[in-house]
Amino acid sequence: MTERPPISPRSPRAALEPEQVPPPPKRSARARSPLVIAGNAIITLVLIGMLGVGGIYIYGKQKIEAPGPLQEDRIVNIPARAGMSDIAEILQREGVIDDNRWAFYGGVFALKASAGLKPGEYAFQKNASLRDVIGTIVEGKVVQHLVTIPEGLTSEQIVARLSENEIFSGTIREIPREGTLLPETYKFPRGTSREQVIQRMQQAQKRVLAEIWEHRTPDTPVKTPEQLVTLASIIEKETGRADERSRVAAVFANRLKQKMKLQSDPTIIYGLVGGKGTLGRPIRRSEIAQPSPYNTYVIDGLPPGPIANPGRASLEAAANPARTRDLFFVADGTGGHSFTETYEQHQKNVARLRTMEKQIENDTAEPADDPPQSPPQSTSQPPAAATAPPAADADVVEEKPAAKPAPRKRTRPGATNPSRNTIQQ
Repeated sequence: MTERPPISPRSPRAALEPEQVPPPPKRSARARSPLVIAGNAIITLVLIGMLGVGGIYIYGKQKIEAPGPLQEDRIVNIPARAGMSDIAEILQREGVIDDNRWAFYGGVFALKASAGLKPGEYAFQKNASLRDVIGTIVEGKVVQHLVTIPEGLTSEQIVARLSENEIFSGTIREIPREGTLLPETYKFPRGTSREQVIQRMQQAQKRVLAEIWEHRTPDTPVKTPEQLVTLASIIEKETGRADERSRVAAVFANRLKQKMKLQSDPTIIYGLVGGKGTLGRPIRRSEIAQPSPYNTYVIDGLPPGPIANPGRASLEAAANPARTRDLFFVADGTGGHSFTETYEQHQKNVARLRTMEKQIENDTAEPADDPPQSPPQSTSQPPAAATAPPAADADVVEEKPAAKPAPRKRTRPGATNPSRNTIQQ
């Protein structure tokens, strides 16, 4: 056992005095250096800043990716030359973002999108997050509008339709040449200029025509792509049935090969009204025999140019007609046509149609003030009688105004109604 050293007795006075504590060690001269003090302060500020930035990042990330306030899908139009504050105001007014615009500004800067915001018409989905909203605008994912141009319209009619469509901008300087526009369903963003629409339709027509011309039947009677378009435009106006196009094309191809006149009623109408497309009344007898560059009852071969803008199907039919020897066709009273090789059989088909029409007239009384309906289309006269005055029962056609187009459906401008035969003097 270790013995403790003896404790020296303290005097009463000494016991009352405070015990002396050793002084703290002196700081080294290096620790008192201003550089060290400044360095410590900087490190402290950096750590505080890192913590603050981290907190802001986490909050911002949650804010940017959180579901937005939009209650249903909505299309919003951002005009040209709109600044970031204008865009924020529009999005806020439309309910795409909440009332805190600073979150939108922060999201734009965080995503480095301040220079990439584009005008246009955008579709935002329900509860779209700020990231989705900003990304849609930056990537320019504008709404694409379906625009259907029906087959068989003239260039003037197509220009009129484009001029009436409010999604396009600008004006069309001049009417394109007939047959240079491809009827089709296109997609365009709002604000596309009408000149751009025309250019796209012309480019599509050139591409499709070149492809079809390259794969045409070798013995086709047309010699140039332009003649192919002209023949296809006649086919387009003669029938709207897919199963008949190649047979109608065969009738005209056979007639061209045999130097017979085409005798197509739609060509007479185009010669009378040009690009307006519709006559608004039946063809008169005198007009069938009236000389015109487009009257194929008078001229030999094809007219000088197309009478409409044919679609792809009619172009393909003109380039690859059916392998038949048909020379005549007439409406069969059911929406289609009867095709024959001989004029005698054709006359029988015409007589059968007349009987059917008379039966319909007897069964259905029409009001006196109703407009006359049109007769059947047909290539009805023999080649020797092409320039002679038509008989009393000659086939005459009246065109009806074009119907409004519907997506994915053919609209037949100028389609004929074969229920009656009306001739005007």
